[in-house]
Amino acid sequence: MSRAKPDSLLALTQSFFVNYLQSTRGASAHTVRAYRDALKLFFLFLAGQKRKQIADLSLDDIQAETVLSFLDHIESRRSNAAVTRNCRLAAIRSFVQHLLRCDVARAGQYGRVLSIRTKRAVHRTVAYLEPEEARAVIAAVDTSSSRGQRDHALLLLLYNTGARVSEALALRPGDIRLERPRQVRFMGKGRKERICPLWSETASALRRIIRGEDGNDTLFRSHRGTPLTRDGVAYLLRKAHPNLSRASATKRVLQRI
Repeated sequence: MSRAKPDSLLALTQSFFVNYLQSTRGASAHTVRAYRDALKLFFLFLAGQKRKQIADLSLDDIQAETVLSFLDHIESRRSNAAVTRNCRLAAIRSFVQHLLRCDVARAGQYGRVLSIRTKRAVHRTVAYLEPEEARAVIAAVDTSSSRGQRDHALLLLLYNTGARVSEALALRPGDIRLERPRQVRFMGKGRKERICPLWSETASALRRIIRGEDGNDTLFRSHRGTPLTRDGVAYLLRKAHPNLSRASATKRVLQRI
């Protein structure tokens, strides 16, 4: 099997994810997945339009006209909202900026792609709970089981710190200090580290689930022993608060005013 040329579309796609997104930008796993899914959809659409295999696509195929056709396709055929369309476009723009850095000979071609504008999106009203309501949701969790203790600690941690769900799910026991000064170390977007203080009740809840945990494993795990996912958090929140329907609303609903 022959290797991809260093300036081919496949090679530059690999360098975008490995060298740029992960090494240079320090993008989170969530961002990498989102960009991967967006480019996968775009390449599938592009291959269909060009009647080629994905492996046969070339840099010359990345044109503003095909990107616009793709954006129309995901809105009309896949029923994507303007927000989703804009997210797909953002991923393609970031990829094309990488192509431009590596392939200035096609600067005009890439510039036309980068000039494509986002669509105005209708922003939904952010849902949130009043502090008393958030406290009631957390207090309603049955802590008589190990799973209930995990859920209680997770919800209390999110309420205490205002952390993103992805940040909380990436925590390991070594990231948490349960003695004074009680605190937790989060790794945020762009691998930026920040320290948040912990309430004594949050520390107590975390202490119950950290006991006996391997320091190299993520703290919040499913009943099968695998890392808890965003969908798992969405499920436990819907169970605690039936009006919640989206995992992305988790932090907003639990954050304090």
